[in-house]
Amino acid sequence: MSKRITVDPITRLEGHGKIEIFLDDAGDVERAFFQVPELRGFETFCLGRPAEEMPRITSRICGVCPTAHHMAATKALDDLWKVDPPPAAKKLRELVYSTFMVEDHYLHFFFLGGPDFVVGPTAPAAERNILGVIGKVGLDIAGKVIRLRRECRHIIETMTGKVIHPVFGLPGGVSRGLSEEERQEFLKTTEFAIEFSEFALNLFDDVVLKNSDYVDLILNDAYAHQTNYMGLVDENNKVNFYDGPVRVVSPTGDEIAKFVPQQYVDHIGEHVEPWTYITFPYLKKIGWKGFVDGPDSGVVRSAPLARCNVADGMATPMAQASYERMYETLGGKPAHCTLAFHWARLVEAQYAAERMKELLEDPEITSDNFRTEPTETPSEGVGIVEAPRGTLVHHYCSDENGMVTKVNLIVATNFNSAPIAMSVEKAAKGMIKGGEVNDGLLNMVEMAFRAYDPCLSCATHSLPGQMPLVAKIHDSSGTVIREIRR
Repeated sequence: MSKRITVDPITRLEGHGKIEIFLDDAGDVERAFFQVPELRGFETFCLGRPAEEMPRITSRICGVCPTAHHMAATKALDDLWKVDPPPAAKKLRELVYSTFMVEDHYLHFFFLGGPDFVVGPTAPAAERNILGVIGKVGLDIAGKVIRLRRECRHIIETMTGKVIHPVFGLPGGVSRGLSEEERQEFLKTTEFAIEFSEFALNLFDDVVLKNSDYVDLILNDAYAHQTNYMGLVDENNKVNFYDGPVRVVSPTGDEIAKFVPQQYVDHIGEHVEPWTYITFPYLKKIGWKGFVDGPDSGVVRSAPLARCNVADGMATPMAQASYERMYETLGGKPAHCTLAFHWARLVEAQYAAERMKELLEDPEITSDNFRTEPTETPSEGVGIVEAPRGTLVHHYCSDENGMVTKVNLIVATNFNSAPIAMSVEKAAKGMIKGGEVNDGLLNMVEMAFRAYDPCLSCATHSLPGQMPLVAKIHDSSGTVIREIRR
């Protein structure tokens, strides 16, 4: 290999990562690696803590998706104490969670992933950001984006106490109910959210789907992988973010597994590599076959398009119509186009907005029966929700006093970590030829991971529980004069 290209830091994601690209003598890509050099130790320093603190502790893992960790942790506590929350509590949780999905999905589309399409994948780097998007769509649209995020976050803060660090979920229920006055106020937000969802999909249609170059990019084989897919579904096999069994389908769309959260250990294994702190989950039924796709691969993808591939549709009417149109354009199910994750994200946001309204129109949601007190002795519990980025697993064990003795977190980005590594390498090989490298091409390589909306600070941990340390000492000119390794 004659040349090494490093993209460090990679941009427009949560957490820290880098890409190493190695060119051969002809200037083509021989290998490309997606590396996560940071480590978060939540699985270790949660040990010995009272289990009821876990929803408040794990929400600190990430400032972008605290609600996802809070809700998965809360559901794990339900299972730990074997207590079933009353219907009103489940509906209040799902209301908060649907609101969070609306806010988070639009955050990614307009601030992180969208600039690649709205501004352009090869536009100057200084323009590929929210300011560039505003320059294209106008200040009026930017005001609507900000208004929707503000109103959604107001709902979350009202119900959970804090937007970033919620104090809401309890084993067996929630900490507060919903007043009629609040219900009426929140319904106004849902009307605006539903209206905005139509606008966002129309914007995608105008900016992306009516641009043949963008459509060709989405359908480009450099951004396609034949993988298995995973996601929660309801009793009708429709997409559900908060509850239901986990369904897994093959690259051809055939169901290969369907299990309740407590059975995840029978279906999911975790593989580790020495060059990254992220783990690589795989389907145990197939086994770890490496960073490959196809029918014999154990690699599984989660996140928006994966959920749509797994499900038989959306549970709300507007989102169902958008879902059907998406698959008509993509050529049927399952769709394997990585860049289509952005489209599926907008379809899901529309579903979440409609679901907010359904929940708020249910009279039971204002019931004052929103907690069932636990009475069982705690031992082991699993909670699973669909984070914006994909399936999120919280698994706790405790002693009889509820003190945590074991924690395993498989975060959405963990499930997508092998696909992200594969996508980055395939995009690099497809975009970089003959040694021609520029900022626009490197951004098109970054687009391969950005479609997954990865949250690396959530996903990094070391299975052995130890973090190797490399200290490099530089002289005044920047030359490395000594390297110390632990």
